[in-house]
Amino acid sequence: MDAKTYNAALSELRTLRDEIKRAKAALAKLEAERDKRITAMAAYAKAKAERIGPAAGLSLAEVVATAPTLAPESLTGSSEQPPATTAPDTSAHGPAPAASEPADETPGAQAPAMASRPQQAATVTTLHEPAAPAAALPPPTRASALPALPEGPQGDAWFTHTANLASTRPNFTQQARSTVFLDAATGTLVHHDRTLRLDLSTASAGEILTAVFHTIPEGVERIYITAGDPWHRQADHYPYLKDAVAAWLNAPTPGWRTDTGRGRDRMAGHFVHPRNPVGRYQREGSEHHVEIRSVGEWFDVDGADPAVVRDAFVLLWKTLRSHWPDAVIMGSPSQTGRDLWTRTIPTRGQFADGYPVLSEELRGLLHATAGQGRTELLTPPDVPNQLPGLVEYDRTFAYAKHTWKSAVGTPCRITAATFASWSEKEQTKALFGCGHWHVRVTVPHDWNHVGILPAPAPGDRAWHYPKTPGTTFTTWAGGPEIHTALTNPLTPWKIEILDGILWDDGKPLDDWSKNLKDCWARLTTQATMHGDEHQRTAAHLASRAVRAILLYGIGSFAQRPRIVTGTTPRTLERDVPTDAEIIGFDDQTITWQRPTGFARDPHAHPEWAAGIWSAARAALLSQRMREDNIYVGALHAPPGTVIAFRTDALYLTAPQNWPYHGQPGDYLHKGHLTGPIPAPTTEEDLLALRDAGRTALAQTPSEA
Repeated sequence: MDAKTYNAALSELRTLRDEIKRAKAALAKLEAERDKRITAMAAYAKAKAERIGPAAGLSLAEVVATAPTLAPESLTGSSEQPPATTAPDTSAHGPAPAASEPADETPGAQAPAMASRPQQAATVTTLHEPAAPAAALPPPTRASALPALPEGPQGDAWFTHTANLASTRPNFTQQARSTVFLDAATGTLVHHDRTLRLDLSTASAGEILTAVFHTIPEGVERIYITAGDPWHRQADHYPYLKDAVAAWLNAPTPGWRTDTGRGRDRMAGHFVHPRNPVGRYQREGSEHHVEIRSVGEWFDVDGADPAVVRDAFVLLWKTLRSHWPDAVIMGSPSQTGRDLWTRTIPTRGQFADGYPVLSEELRGLLHATAGQGRTELLTPPDVPNQLPGLVEYDRTFAYAKHTWKSAVGTPCRITAATFASWSEKEQTKALFGCGHWHVRVTVPHDWNHVGILPAPAPGDRAWHYPKTPGTTFTTWAGGPEIHTALTNPLTPWKIEILDGILWDDGKPLDDWSKNLKDCWARLTTQATMHGDEHQRTAAHLASRAVRAILLYGIGSFAQRPRIVTGTTPRTLERDVPTDAEIIGFDDQTITWQRPTGFARDPHAHPEWAAGIWSAARAALLSQRMREDNIYVGALHAPPGTVIAFRTDALYLTAPQNWPYHGQPGDYLHKGHLTGPIPAPTTEEDLLALRDAGRTALAQTPSEA
């Protein structure tokens, strides 16, 4: 791009910016008019939110928020509370407001004082700002409520396993599926070692199916899209990306219909995802089943052509087979990861009959109270308006670091009274174990660093990390985070145990993880050392696929409540289920989704996912590097220098002298942007700076 083209692009960008502003203003005006009409309709005595919602394109909760008088009597009356077994639905990143929480006066058991970790680097102690005098401290604040274990026998009854449901080793061999790789932008198709060219004018699902099976008449069961994202072709015609994807998946496919599943594979129907959807089709009058999937589920192809992508999958399969002779690459990394794990379930010993699945009540509680990765952006005045720099550290293959110990056996309930009756040694051992704790937390009055423990954000479906001195809040947290709060290098936090779930320590994921780490290490070495660029790229992509297998395999253990997506003609909008949320609509069709609770999934182990996620969040704050006998992480950087957390990544204003050995969990210096830089105030700002920092670091000559 030359200067003239660049300046022209800037002009076009400004024009687009102004159009976006006008569109947002118009949208705000329309939404205000919609809310005004809903409020007016609420005055009608027989008005019902479940009828107004589909007409307005809103969920029941959104209609009630606009017109509270439309709230169902079951939500406004003084009748008894919902059963404690009903866990609130949550997003992937945090909890919804819960049905109950112990009162602030609930007595708790004080967690024991533990030996603090040695303070690393003088910067932590020399750059502290003076603590605010006690009189200047703000009053304690409290976050939204999370669910609690019911008192007495009702809660004790949760501490069991679901009858006749356990993870057992499979007694069958998984069948491989014939797969092709298609660049939907260029029409390049790779099948085995052949490269072909398809004519795709619109790249609709029907056109892709027709073109592929005209070229390869038999056998293909999976079509991976490597580039072109055909489901986004009409994105500018829809208000949301998900609407465009749903329309692409549900468009007519002559000769094919939506799949309804087969045999052991109960996956049926399309999966609507804004970036990595899955289209499942069955040929009319035939048992021929085909999936159209995105390779983006596995890795970012980063410009690699379909032949390289195909070689990456072949290399992945061969490497996995060194540990699993019957390994098969399934449609997604989560399916593959869980299938491989089942083939490591022991055939002897305590769990030869499988790992039992927790009661649905405990699974629901863990779903509502155990978040995943930490995503947080600190903005002024917590950080300077102008940053001296932005440095990105990303933990390599992070979750693989935290799979060596997981919960097994029947969990025990640890009440505040039980915890208080123990010796300090017993209390410390419990907090080191595999547990999930309901705690009341107080931030120290001289605290001046980032928050440590997650809490539900008020009025939101996300987590935040309170750090204001004197703040008291009630939350749930895993043992690794509780331990970090009590032993951090600055000053211990006050933790009161209100209730807890404690398991025996075991190693259900250890063999699985060790095998995957070995595959990852071998592929990473090939990606660095192989003499052929094509094979280096394939090995790099395969190593990223191994990472995805472990990452999404762990996520699959969490077993979110099932969400069913459906469509209803606009002329029959009253037939939309009353508990459904409207997620899209056009002139003909209303698209909705509704929760259907937990399936009888024999591999549902949210306790494993929760423990790994807690350990990973704790390691972002403080982690010991045994080889070097030092600690690294956010709490070992000076106060005021932490800009953001993004799952496995940490963003600081200055580089740290943290060693890197290329092992799982190590902090890789991944981006470096020299300031002064305006502090990012939105996620978009941060991501733009992140990309610029990665580019800048890549262009910086390495030290000899």
